[in-house]
Amino acid sequence: MNTIGFLISTKENEKRRAIELKHIKMIKNPEQLYFQEGYGKVLGIEDQEYIDLGCHICTFDELLTKDVLCDPKIGDATYLDRLHEGQTIFGWVHATQNRPLTDLLVKNKISAFAWEDMRKNGRDIFWQNNELAGEAAILNGFQCYGKMPYETTVAVIGNGNTARGAIKALNMFGAKVMQYKRRTEKLFIQELGKYDVIVNCISWDLKRRDHIITRDDLKRMKRHSLIIDVSCDRKGAIETTVPTTIENPTYFVDGIMHYAVDHTPAIFYKTFTTNNSGIIYPYIEQLITGEYSSELRRAMIIKDGEILDQKIKDVQSRN
Repeated sequence: MNTIGFLISTKENEKRRAIELKHIKMIKNPEQLYFQEGYGKVLGIEDQEYIDLGCHICTFDELLTKDVLCDPKIGDATYLDRLHEGQTIFGWVHATQNRPLTDLLVKNKISAFAWEDMRKNGRDIFWQNNELAGEAAILNGFQCYGKMPYETTVAVIGNGNTARGAIKALNMFGAKVMQYKRRTEKLFIQELGKYDVIVNCISWDLKRRDHIITRDDLKRMKRHSLIIDVSCDRKGAIETTVPTTIENPTYFVDGIMHYAVDHTPAIFYKTFTTNNSGIIYPYIEQLITGEYSSELRRAMIIKDGEILDQKIKDVQSRN
């Protein structure tokens, strides 16, 4: 059976945790679970509570020796170069957008299960996190903007879970909202100047070489308006997007405020942890035993350094 290590993310202000105590109790082999010292501190959980359930507490360095490493933002981790052949990572990897990460995993013959590729009955398993990303970006983005949503007219670009979360939050606070989908991109550009706030929720297709909003388009926007780019694809749908941090969430280009925090659910880390824990614990059991469900098998994008995901191969062939 495999050992599973749960690390505290090295990403700034990342307080999300993968699993809660109540779901650890439902795992048959808790002795295979290893948690970093202080893992549950932000949730008010003491190390001894993990030990009482049969789990282990260990140092960061000791965790890096475990068979499988679980970290929600593992694609942004700074420790992956310390892993070795035969180990596995489990979390949001986003290898398609990160060639250096992919090259490292291949070189060190590491396997990767990507949360972004986990689906059940056609729906993203982590859809609640995507909704939360939209909700959190609206709440935090408007706080930075200094206005209540009910004072503004807002355009939301996108039709997925993230857009649904953004629209839900905007409606709760009385904003005037218009939604645009991929097929109405041209209409949106024509109407760009009508809005105080633009919210982008489209995950950008890396095959595209254009942008929905170019830098020149900023001149057509209302003075002192705001762009909230929830998707945070660098120079993607929004040409002027550069991902930001919770600590420093905004910047200005040609007088337009840009908000582009790339892990907004971390702001509401307790909500995320509760939702995520109920989703993830069956897959932790599968990772321990090696008996993978179809969802987990489809989410294996790299196996022992061999790229399985065709999307990654396609991107690499173009670069």
